[in-house]
Amino acid sequence: MLAPRTSFKAEVISDPSVMGGEPVVRGTRIPAATIAAYLAAGHNDQDIFEDYPSLPVGGIEAVRRWYALTPAPTA
Repeated sequence: MLAPRTSFKAEVISDPSVMGGEPVVRGTRIPAATIAAYLAAGHNDQDIFEDYPSLPVGGIEAVRRWYALTPAPTA
């Protein structure tokens, strides 16, 4: 049985005390880049929630918004 999803406002944060400041979905230790990679690979929301049941409601959309505002790395 999957754990119930939390209802706080999902957003991507960067806190030096959580995962060394790597951007994560607030309230979790799930890196935003991991969820972005799932999306880039064509996974749908259901696939992601199945693999990350602690991801809060709105977590995927928060990553989409974060990714849209994050500059692409330069080579």
